[in-house]
Amino acid sequence: MLEFFTDDDPAVCARTVASHAPDLVAFSVYVWSRECALAMAGALRQLLPAAILCAGGAEPTANPAGLLDGAFDFVVRGEGETALPQAVHRLLEGGQLDGIPGVLLPGASSAPLPSPADLETIPSPYLSGRLDPSAVGGALWQLSRGCDFACSFCFDHKGGGGVRRFSMERLEAELRLFARLKVPQVFVLDSTFNKVPKRAKEILRLIRKMAPDIHFHFEVRSEFIDAEMAGLFASITCSLQIGLQSSDAAVLRGVGRGFDRDDFVNRVFLLNQSGAIFGFDLIFGLPGDTPELFRSSLDFALSLYPNHLDIFPLAVLPGTRLYGKAESLGLKHLDTPPYTVIATPCFTPQELEDAGRLAAACDLFYSRGKAVAWFNSVVAALRLSPSAFLAHFAAFMGETSEADVPEEAIWGMQRTFMERIFQERRKAKLLPLALDLVDYHHHYASALMATPPKPLSPKRLQKLDPLQEPLQLSASATLARFNYEVLEILDAGEPDLADFASCFQATGSCAVIYPAHGEVCTESLSPAYFELLTALDGKRSARQLCRKAQLSEEEAREFLEFAIAEGIVQLALPSQD
Repeated sequence: MLEFFTDDDPAVCARTVASHAPDLVAFSVYVWSRECALAMAGALRQLLPAAILCAGGAEPTANPAGLLDGAFDFVVRGEGETALPQAVHRLLEGGQLDGIPGVLLPGASSAPLPSPADLETIPSPYLSGRLDPSAVGGALWQLSRGCDFACSFCFDHKGGGGVRRFSMERLEAELRLFARLKVPQVFVLDSTFNKVPKRAKEILRLIRKMAPDIHFHFEVRSEFIDAEMAGLFASITCSLQIGLQSSDAAVLRGVGRGFDRDDFVNRVFLLNQSGAIFGFDLIFGLPGDTPELFRSSLDFALSLYPNHLDIFPLAVLPGTRLYGKAESLGLKHLDTPPYTVIATPCFTPQELEDAGRLAAACDLFYSRGKAVAWFNSVVAALRLSPSAFLAHFAAFMGETSEADVPEEAIWGMQRTFMERIFQERRKAKLLPLALDLVDYHHHYASALMATPPKPLSPKRLQKLDPLQEPLQLSASATLARFNYEVLEILDAGEPDLADFASCFQATGSCAVIYPAHGEVCTESLSPAYFELLTALDGKRSARQLCRKAQLSEEEAREFLEFAIAEGIVQLALPSQD
C-alpha cells in the first residue's frame, strides 16, 4: 500500500512504485486525483512495461472514458471487493478478463456493475491489520455504503443495494482499536450519519464511553437532529458538516432536495444551544441559482453561527442525474476534472468568478479567521449584510490568493481591514470595541489549542518560594491589553457595539488568557500584576522584579502562587520532582 498526494511529482511517485517491482498496480482514482493517476501511469509504462495497470474507484466508475486509451489495462467499476479478486485470479491462471462483472476492458463501451457485496463478508481493513488507523492524517471510518437521498448533483446514491450499514459489533471493535492506538482524528464515511437516529445515538454513546479523546468528523442532515442528539454531539470531541447547499427552496427542489427553512433554523438552534461544533456546505451555480440568491444563502448561513463554511462552485459530475440534464439546463462545465460550471443561464463566467472570490474571502476571514463569536456583531454595527461585508474584504484582498495567506497572518489582516472599513463607514468610534472582540477571540482560540504546562506536585509547590525562583510566562498563556474592561465585554455576550460603547467607558484593561481546568480562563489584571508577568524572563528572580512593578513581596508572592497553580507561569528550569 503506497500513499501519494496530488502535489507530488508523478514521475517520482512512479519510481517509488517501480522500486517494488510489482506485477500489477491498482490505482484508487477520484475526481481530484484523475490527472495525477494518468500522469503516474504514463511514467510507469516506461519503467515497468510488463506490469499490468488498473484503476478503480468513484471516477472510473462514473467516467471511465479516456482511462483505457493506453494508460490502464482495465478498470474496475463499482465496488471492487468482488471484481478485483476475480480479475487477479484470472490473471494468475493465465485467463482473460472478459465477462467479469465490473471489469471494463479497452474497446468495450460498458460493463455491468457487480452485485453489491455482503458487508459481513468484507474484512475490516483495520482489524485485519491491512491499514494502520494511527497513520498521519487520521483514520477513515466507513460505517455504511450508499445514500438514502438522491440529490441530482451527487454520486453517493448510485449503484445497487440501497444503503447498507456495517454491524455494530464490527464498529465497536474498530472503535476500541482506535482508542487503544490513540488515533488523533477519525473521518466518518457515512453520507448521512444520523439518518437512523437510534443507531447514530448508539454510536455516539460508544464514542463517548470508549474514545472521548479522539476528534470525529461527521456528515449529517439537519432534519434528524433532536435535543438528545445535539447533546450527544456536544458531549464528544467532534465537528459536524451539514449540507445546506442553498437557502432557496426552489433551487433545492430543482436538484432533488427538500428544505424547510424554519425547521432548519430550529434544528441548528439545538446545536448552538448544546455547544456542538458544526459547519455548512454551500454550492453556487446550481440550476436556478443566481448571484443574488447565492448571497442570500450566504447571509442566511452566517446568521446561524456556523463554526465554518465550505463553499464550492457546482461540479457537474459524470454519472449523476445532473450530468445527463446539463445541456438541457444550460449548464456549461469543464469536460475534465474538477467538472465545475463555467457558465449557467443565471451566472455569467464573471459572476461565477466573483462568487468564487466571495467564497475565498469567507473562508479566510470567517472560517480560518475563527470569527464566529463576533462576526455578526461587527457586521451589524457597520449596517452591512454579511455578504456585503465579505465583498468588501474580497476587494481588500485584491489579487492575493487565499491559499497564500499563512495562518499566522490572518489576525493581522482582519485588524487592518477592520480599521479601514470602520473608517470608511464612519463608525470609527466603535472600532476600539470591535478590535477588542477580534483580539480577545484570537487569543481565546490560541489558548483553546494550547497545551497547559505539567502541574507541579503538591510537595514541590509546598517547598517553592516563587520570589526566589526564576519564572517565565507559560507558552500556553497570552498577555493582552484591551480598550475596554475585558470582563465587561465577556459579560455582554454578543454585544450591540453601539449600545455597549454608549454604556461603558474605554478605560482600558489588561488580561491573561490561558487554558486550565479543561477550559479557557480569562483573568483581568491590575497594571502592576500585568507588568510583573511581562517582566518574567526566566533569568531574574521575581523578588528583583516586584519592586519595579511597585508590588510588595507579600502581594507578589500571593499572586505568583496563584499563577503557578493555574499554569500561567512556570519554572524556567525543569522541575526535579
